[in-house]
Amino acid sequence: MADAKTLSPEILLHIAKSLNISLQSLLAVIGLFDEGGTVPFIARYRKEATGNLDEVQIRDIEEKLAYFRDLVSRRETILASILEQGKLTDDLKARIEATFDRSELEDLYLPYRPKRRTKATIARDRGLEPLADYLWAQLPTAQPLAEFAATFVDAEKEVPTVEDALEGARHIVAETISENADLRKATRALTYDEGIISCKKSMDAVDEQEKFKMYYDYREPVKTIPSHRMLAMRRGETDSVLYFLIELEPLRATSLLRSRILRATGDWTPHLELAIDDSWKRLLNPSIQGELRLELKKRSDTDAIQVFRDNLHNLLLAAPAGPISVLGIDPGLRTGCKVAVVDETGKFLAHDVLYLHTSKNAASGAADTLAALIAKHNVRAIAIGNGTASRETDAFVRDFLRDRHLTSLFSVTVSEAGASIYSASDVARQEFPDLDLTVRGAISIARRLQDPLSELVKVDPKSIGVGQYQHDVDQRQLQQSLETVIESCVNRVGVDLNTSSWTLLRYVAGVTERTALNIVAYRDEHGKFRSRTQLNKVPGIGAKTFEQAAGFLRIRDGENPLDCTAVHPESYPVVEQIAQSLNTPIADLIQSPQLLTRVDAKQLSAGSFTVSDILEELRKPGRDPRDKFIAPSFSESVREFADVQPDMILEGVVTNVTKFGAFVDIGVHQDGLVHISELSNRFIKEPSEAVKAGQIVKVKVLSADLKTKRIALSMKALMGPAQNTPRTKPQAPKPPAPPTMNEKLALLSTKWKVS
Repeated sequence: MADAKTLSPEILLHIAKSLNISLQSLLAVIGLFDEGGTVPFIARYRKEATGNLDEVQIRDIEEKLAYFRDLVSRRETILASILEQGKLTDDLKARIEATFDRSELEDLYLPYRPKRRTKATIARDRGLEPLADYLWAQLPTAQPLAEFAATFVDAEKEVPTVEDALEGARHIVAETISENADLRKATRALTYDEGIISCKKSMDAVDEQEKFKMYYDYREPVKTIPSHRMLAMRRGETDSVLYFLIELEPLRATSLLRSRILRATGDWTPHLELAIDDSWKRLLNPSIQGELRLELKKRSDTDAIQVFRDNLHNLLLAAPAGPISVLGIDPGLRTGCKVAVVDETGKFLAHDVLYLHTSKNAASGAADTLAALIAKHNVRAIAIGNGTASRETDAFVRDFLRDRHLTSLFSVTVSEAGASIYSASDVARQEFPDLDLTVRGAISIARRLQDPLSELVKVDPKSIGVGQYQHDVDQRQLQQSLETVIESCVNRVGVDLNTSSWTLLRYVAGVTERTALNIVAYRDEHGKFRSRTQLNKVPGIGAKTFEQAAGFLRIRDGENPLDCTAVHPESYPVVEQIAQSLNTPIADLIQSPQLLTRVDAKQLSAGSFTVSDILEELRKPGRDPRDKFIAPSFSESVREFADVQPDMILEGVVTNVTKFGAFVDIGVHQDGLVHISELSNRFIKEPSEAVKAGQIVKVKVLSADLKTKRIALSMKALMGPAQNTPRTKPQAPKPPAPPTMNEKLALLSTKWKVS
């Protein structure tokens, strides 16, 4: 990370205020970043320093720092450019240095930006700038405008008449208006507040499936248009089906400009009015349209990426079935169902093929094969991919378990989104170089039931299918954002140092891909890790990496019982202090957490946040923060689209949450949509307030259109009347008086020398 100390005190104060955090906390986080700290580590193990900021707040600080470092770099470039032109005044420099907004910064630079030849530059070349200055100044003089303009008539300079001279001057004025930072800001704000998105179908456009039908003639205010509709229009425009404009009543814009430009009435007034109209129509409006389209794109991208982040977060933290042996089935029709068995640790044991649909007697042979695999490998659960032939395979497995009286086993359908991507990936080839792609897919399906997090980190999150217009958003921003979600989830759950793959280990705080590979290589060569301190022997792991990673790595049945908890090794002396105060071994302390009720936290040599976290961890050592596993139950009578009928009550799994609703898998290979208006009987602003990806829900079928393959569902129809329980807001304690500006700047000066 670049040195954040170069940010000015004003910027640091601005960041603290915008994020509603104390300046002390901000400075502490920046200092920890500069020392090589990672977000998960700082959030979990440096609460005393940060004032108990959570991970979201710390990531917000990280994003703000990146934004303002870019802003400062751009500001320096702009100042250097204007200075080189000899046009940098003290007032302009002060305005440039005072702005915290990138758009405003670019507006201030616009008049000095190198530009191609324009009508205004041509007019300047013809010597008409003094005439333009005369119009702009609006000062009465002894010489009438027409008489003054006549002095610029020069055939050699291609100014044959007075009107040509005045027209050229108006071009200069029009450009001056369009490059004025204050006027641009005002008209941009007006267009945003009052502008209307007007979308139309392109002439001769082909939209066979009528995906964009609702946008053929559509209008919505710029200010309120939601991200999913903006992205849909942009996709329609990319596909040459739609085009859209931002419309604003021209008189509103030109009236605003007149009110700010016209200061006195004279013979210059008609020409200024013409220049204003020309500037808006030819220069300002197209430019602001482009800026707002880009701003709307960024806003929509941010919203869509946040939806993707939330869905991915919920999928990664889906409840695991746990360390049990699992038989995974990748369903198929003609080529059969590929079967793979993994043991409690996810180790591959065996594979086979079940032919269920090739002949009338095929199911009998498949049942015998399945029974043999279950008996030989002590299978406890069967995971079935939700692809083609999933429901038929599920029905076969259920009948098989019932007929064979295997009541101790359970079967469940799991999402196989991205499994085919994993099967053909370098990661899969490294794990199983001698296995067919389809067998790798079955292994992945089995492991997804055991631990969704460990398996899904091997797949590009964009292949999991929970995004909203994911291919239309900024791909770099999307990738970076999803990486932080994976990192957050992995470190929240913790990683078993002795069983985890390098693909999972690489997301542990402080661990790089190379370090993860070194850990696995060391484990393969020397056997299981017996203690966290043994990590220091792994090539590439120094003191800083160990500090960042150790608390998130777990060792079961190791030499130190604390190694299986989230207590950081640096805090082991505090636990020893607790054990000594209770006169009991640490192992007994972990096995008998009720002893902790006798601990006097004030007597411990650690901060209150750290002590609280340690005690909480010791009460539930090595706890998994994920929910308890519950298998969804699809209706036996609904196996294909034609079986879905209105008014049916079905159970399903939420597969994707978007800004306009949630998609639910009800077991027919076509997810149904619960529109936001059907999610709850109370008002909700976002679908995520009512459901999350991976959640098991009950829904009522509103309609099922076989032609369009669309299923409309409702959760609201199964709920009682909304309960409007009044909530009282607790009285907050009176905050201390905020420090003065001088006190804040003094704090910055003593902390660092900031420029």
